Amino acid sequence: MSAKAKTDPMVPELMSISVRRKELADTFTIELDPGKAGFEFLPGQFNMLYAFGVGEVPISISGDPAEPESLVHTIRDVGAVTNALSKMKKGDQVGVRGPFGSCWPVGEAEGSDVVIVAGGIGLAPLRPAIDHILTNRSKYGRFVILYGARSPEDILYMNQLQKWRGRLDTYVDVTVDHAGRDWAGNVGVVTRLIGRANFDPRHTKVMICGPEIMMRFTIKELNQIGVSKEDIYVSMERNMKCAIGHCGHCQFGGHFVCKDGPVFSYARIESLLQVRGL
Repeated sequence: MSAKAKTDPMVPELMSISVRRKELADTFTIELDPGKAGFEFLPGQFNMLYAFGVGEVPISISGDPAEPESLVHTIRDVGAVTNALSKMKKGDQVGVRGPFGSCWPVGEAEGSDVVIVAGGIGLAPLRPAIDHILTNRSKYGRFVILYGARSPEDILYMNQLQKWRGRLDTYVDVTVDHAGRDWAGNVGVVTRLIGRANFDPRHTKVMICGPEIMMRFTIKELNQIGVSKEDIYVSMERNMKCAIGHCGHCQFGGHFVCKDGPVFSYARIESLLQVRGL
């Protein structure tokens, strides 16, 4: 990124779309070209993406940290800005500010078992952590990926999930809330997968991203089997506008998600996560 953009976090850097692909009916991925300098980030961080004439939106980075030559975001089309981004083509330019925020504890997790629990598009913010762990697989104990989607048609990164499942050093389990007769996999909530994942709850770091109700029930199940609150991490999504803690749009109790998050340890925000609608 340019020196100007790095000096002033409110100045977007222009990047061209190098790849655009549809993931699901309402979800797409864009890969941006950051130029020769590349784009370094930590797993779990996010960018502010600017669609000119429409506005900005916070989107977690979903690419591989070991591949800074391509900046990847998987986006759900749910509002004016994301809709504008969904209509862009290869070669179109996007404004980028970032990276911002905290990261998944991939360093602290070394030497421990690691469990990833994702729901829906929550797999996208966790993918950089998965990529990092798989690249440095020998530094970790048992590695578990548990993923839940609404239906088979809503499973994100299906091909990559199958690739991960094919590894001998990684346990992957997928479930859907409902399915037709042609679905031979699990049906039910993602918490049902935890009991058969076979990891050591006393020596495990858990990283969770998905709908807040899913995260609350997942944490409850993890606590019941002995995973400590300090070893559970969640990614919180809030309406971030400035990304530097000035505007207050993303205030979460006494925290600003853009600066203190989006990744928090459960021990840090336990009382807040229990308040519905906060």
